[in-house]
This record gives sequence, structure tokens and C-alpha cells, in this order.
Amino acid sequence: MADTTSDTSAPRNVETTIAAIATPPGPGGIGIIRISGSQALPILTSLFSPNCKTTEYRSHRLYYGWINDPRTGQPIDEVMAVFMQAPKTYTREDIVEIQCHGSYLVLQDILGQVITLGAALAEPGEFTKRAFLNGRIDLTQAEAVIELLQAKTRQGLGLAMSQLQGRLGAMVSSIRTALISLRAIIEVAIDFPDDDVEIINARVMVEKLDREIIVPLQELIRSAKQGKIFRDGISVIILGHPNVGKSSLLNALLREERAIVTAIPGTTRDTIEEFLDIKGMPVRIIDTAGIRDNAEEVEEMGIVRARKKLAEADLVLLIVDGTQPPGAADARLYESVGDKKTLLVVNKIDLACQDDAVFAAAFPAIPRVFISARTHAGITDLENTLFTLVTGGSDWDPGYACVPNVRQRTSLEKSLSAAIRVADGLSSDLPPDLLAIELQSALDHLGDITGETTTDDILGLIFEQFCIGK
Repeated sequence: MADTTSDTSAPRNVETTIAAIATPPGPGGIGIIRISGSQALPILTSLFSPNCKTTEYRSHRLYYGWINDPRTGQPIDEVMAVFMQAPKTYTREDIVEIQCHGSYLVLQDILGQVITLGAALAEPGEFTKRAFLNGRIDLTQAEAVIELLQAKTRQGLGLAMSQLQGRLGAMVSSIRTALISLRAIIEVAIDFPDDDVEIINARVMVEKLDREIIVPLQELIRSAKQGKIFRDGISVIILGHPNVGKSSLLNALLREERAIVTAIPGTTRDTIEEFLDIKGMPVRIIDTAGIRDNAEEVEEMGIVRARKKLAEADLVLLIVDGTQPPGAADARLYESVGDKKTLLVVNKIDLACQDDAVFAAAFPAIPRVFISARTHAGITDLENTLFTLVTGGSDWDPGYACVPNVRQRTSLEKSLSAAIRVADGLSSDLPPDLLAIELQSALDHLGDITGETTTDDILGLIFEQFCIGK
């Protein structure tokens, strides 16, 4: 079998033909080898024997045949192969895809032969990087590809798809166009400083700046804060004393028996983590050891871990036994939460539950829900309240919005700051050359989002997040 490790000493440029396995590791019905570059078709013709003999491969048409070892002529696998001619391809280069059986050994053998014939092993995200460098997509769409692959919920999937369709790029492009038109006026004023004609109408320019640049930037930044919830999700910890129903609550939320539930205090000795989809919001839910004094050694280790997870959580589900009035231990546990966003969960309403007024008096500053983890009563209300607490109850749909990620949001904030400085400068009659500097700064930060002014270091950080083969 040929060596498929990449040669880091070999020169690498956009002319290099690259290849990789494009399907996930592990056995499967079908595996795909992807090749991109000028040598893609010659490599295919050296390896592939189509069942229907041909001297010319038509673009975007599947051919059935065999991949053979070019040295021995021995067959490696029965495959379907397709040649896609530039520029109508993912990378805007010639692309070949070989669809073989999903055996690790078969895939490695075919890839090894491809590399022996002159292709280089693709780096993580290199196919998508070439699509960006060749102008098929902008950087917002390239980043949307990895968000699409990593989406945890359908809402997150819709958000990524919106970006992949170019909505954020189009919005940023519209703002850039408005900035360029303002810069053109400023540059005329710089070129003709002694002209008697009023070139800069500060009031009109400030109105345009506010309407076409500042407000749209503010809206994008606002959507980024909401979008982060649906893109990255939140961490929620279930906190409470032993036997108040923490593990039962986890099972109720998961709709399955994930955690062991017994009447013996201290059953949970470690944290248990699972993912939930609550109305499209990814939630990492963490069940913890019950917190109490005088715990034995192993249980105490679980309590230490629970407190560590508490420090890392975004939201706390503070669960109490609804059949008992809150006591001093409950008050101490609530104090340990600090200023973290907290939802009080009053459990065991299927039994003789205390009145709402009792819990309102003991926990006046936080919202509360009443549930039965055993019968699942109130679980939907808990999910709805948790969602509203995190999102503010917004009806915003990320599948139809322009939602920048953290990197993009940072650039938007810098561009907004520069645009505000331009507005302030116009109002205070700042010299045109200084206004031009701030306008260019705003443009450059927007260019960082779409990739027009992004440095190679940033591009490297973005594309190294991808898997090899995409």
C-alpha cells in the first residue's frame, strides 16, 4: 500500500492537485475519494478502467468500472467515478470523485495510488479554501460550511444554511457599498480643498451613515448575540441536595432512563452529561452529585466536581423537594449559585406539595416551575421557561436571519465603532483626511468578514477547523 502521509517539505501552492478521503472514518457502504486540480483527470485515466470503454470523459457523468493498480494491473475495487470539469465544480477546479466500497483498507489503497501518481494529501478544509480563493464563495459562506457540519439542532442547521446561501455576505456587501459611496465624497473633498462648492453636507451624510451603515451594523450585532445561543448552545447544571430528584429530572428531560434512580442518598457519584434540543436550542445538561455535609469520601469527590461544573455553567436548575418547606440548607445552596442565571424547580408535585407562597418567600428573586420528575408533569413548562429565560422569549428564527459568528461579530463591532467616529467627526467638522482614515478602517473590518482583507493567519485558523476532505 502506498504511503498517504503528507510531505510537509514539498512546495504547496494553488496549482498542486490535492486528494483526500471525503467520507467519515469507519466501515460503510460507500466511501469517496475526492481529487481537485489540473491533474485530477489524468490521475483518473491512469487508475480507472470503465466498463464502457471511452477515450473522453463527459463532465458530471458517472462511469462504472474498476480501479486498478497501474503497476501490476490488479483490480483494487469496483467503483463509480465522475469527472467534473472546471469551473462548474465545488473548487472551480477540475474535480474527480471515486465512489468505492467504504472499507478503510480499500479507501487507503486507492488514495495511496492517487498520491503516488502526483496528488498531494489535502490539508483540513483545503477543498473549501480553494472554493473561497477561486471566488466561488466568500468567507462567510466558507465558515457556514463548517457550521453546517457541526450543527446540533435543526435551528442551528437553518442558521448555517442561511449563511451558506450568502445572506450575511450580501448584507455586509450592502453596508460596504454605502461606505464606499461616502468615501468617494470625502476623497473629492480632499482632492479639491479650496473649491467654493460645498462638497460635504454633514447633515445629509450623517443621516445616510446612520440609515445605511450604523443601524444595519447594530442589527447584525444584535442578531449575533442571539445566534450564538442557537449555534453554540448553553450549559445547564442540575443542582440540589440528595434525593430531591436530580437524576429523575435528567431522565424526564431526556425521555429515557439515562441515570440510575434509587431512594438511597448519594447514588450519583459523578457528573452525567447529555445533549438536549429545546426548541432548537442545543443544551448540554449536567446531572451532579447531591450536595450535602458529611458525605463519605467518594461522594465528596462527586460534590467537588459538581461545584466545578457549577462555575462553568450558563444556567442553573436549582431543584428542591416540593413536599418540604425550604430550609437553611436550601438557602446555603442557593447562595452558592451566586449571580448565575437560575431557575427554581420544585419537584414532587404528584405528592403533597407545599404552597407556591412558601417558595416565593424563600426564593423571591428567581423564576420557578413546579414539576413531577416521576410522572413528567410540568416538564414541558420547564422547557418553555428555560428557553424564555435564555433567549428572552424572542420569536426570532435563525433560519431566516443574518447571524454572524464570534469572529464576524468582533469585526462588525470594530466597523461600527469606526462608523460612529465618522458620524461624530462629520458633526464636529473634522478634516476630510481624518474622516477618510476612519471610513477605510470601517471598510477593512467588513472586508475581514467576507475575506477581502483577511490575513493568511486568520484564514489558516478558520480552515484548520475543517475535517480533511471538505
